[in-house]
Amino acid sequence: MNVERPSRTVVALMVAALVAAAAVAAWRAPYGSWDPVLLPTLMILSIASDLIAIETRIHRVLVSASFLAIVTAAALLGSAPAALIGVVTILVGWARNRYQVDFLLINLVTYAWFPLLAGIAFFAATEATGASPADPGLYLLVIAMFVGALAVDFVLIAGYSAYVERSTFASKVRRGLLPVLPSELAAAMLVVGFVYAHHQIGDVALILFAVLILIFQVLVRALLVSQDRADELELRARQLAGFQVALLSALLRTLDLRDRMTARHSAAVARYSRELTIELGLDAEQQELAHTAGLLHDIGKFVLPDKILKSTRRELTEAEWREISKHPYEGARIVSQIDGYQPIGEIILAHHERLDGTGYPRRLAGDQIPVLARVIAVVDAYDVMTARDSYRQPMSSYDAVVELRRSAGTQFDPEVVEAFVRVLDGKDLAYRHGEDADFERELALDKRIHDYVASSPRQPLGKRATPGT
Repeated sequence: MNVERPSRTVVALMVAALVAAAAVAAWRAPYGSWDPVLLPTLMILSIASDLIAIETRIHRVLVSASFLAIVTAAALLGSAPAALIGVVTILVGWARNRYQVDFLLINLVTYAWFPLLAGIAFFAATEATGASPADPGLYLLVIAMFVGALAVDFVLIAGYSAYVERSTFASKVRRGLLPVLPSELAAAMLVVGFVYAHHQIGDVALILFAVLILIFQVLVRALLVSQDRADELELRARQLAGFQVALLSALLRTLDLRDRMTARHSAAVARYSRELTIELGLDAEQQELAHTAGLLHDIGKFVLPDKILKSTRRELTEAEWREISKHPYEGARIVSQIDGYQPIGEIILAHHERLDGTGYPRRLAGDQIPVLARVIAVVDAYDVMTARDSYRQPMSSYDAVVELRRSAGTQFDPEVVEAFVRVLDGKDLAYRHGEDADFERELALDKRIHDYVASSPRQPLGKRATPGT
């Protein structure tokens, strides 16, 4: 994925935000607790957690428990000491990893401002409510502070990542925040537990907290790595499907080079099929299925030798007929290999079945034949009869309709035939002879194929897409 460099204005805003954070930290410094044991311990814990963090491959999420140490510092030491821990943690991590400077700036802005805002709000709330360590309300304020810090952190990091990637903020929420919300709740409880323990037993609680926070980091990392692998598998599956569909298109183009009428015929059948399904009142999903099946219905002819495919003889030998009769099966076999294309494979397999049960390859009859296969059967026969680029003398549209009606009830579904006659009514000569059907245009209009080839999951970038871990 291409990542845009930030504009000078954005860089200037980030620098200004850092300067403002430094000013606010200097203002709040006298109100903070610079405990000679707790401050360096939480700083070491935050830095160590960052240094042993692992970045997941798909979502580029840095799994670190430094956020917990910083929020804890905001609750016990105040905003300025917590901001100092956050900034030092980022600088040490950058000195080791040396990622690009604009991400360093946004990380510094984030890890300076969320502890400042969280700490200021927390101490203002405790003063306003008079909450003490013995008061349960104090620990509700700790949870509220954690949530507020998480919100500020995520909005800054995810918002900036969405800006440089030209992706949506909603996608960041969906992929970067929602999967870890349960673990964030657990993280908030860890902070509450440590704040309570520290008020009760003092610095001894630090040892327990350090062990718990590192265990928590390992568990969250396992959760995200598991999700990462699942998303990577989905991505690879879609890429494989896109490759397979593109290969189908290439096979049809190659078939067209061998037999000049195939691509135009496929385009005509696809267009006729879509309009016929609309006339029959079928839903949008059925219309798309019919269109795709129309494009691919003759792909099984790829296995035929040129002496059969290009034969201009009126009569085929029995051996040649057996070979041609295999093309629905071969087409269905090729198409059905693609995930989600099995219904199209069924349509292709049945498009030469007859209503009276004398068709091929399975001799299905009546309602045993899928309705979309009955649609393909009618329009396929019509285009073969009327096409001026075929190897047979083309019929007029009128004569072809007469032939369709004559075979209705035995070869074709009468309802489908009459609906197709209504589609043809009033159309110009080029349409009724399929002369203006264009394979590339129909391929571009095919939503199902377009979705597989043109769409793939975007891979987010960024150093800290999941702020709370």
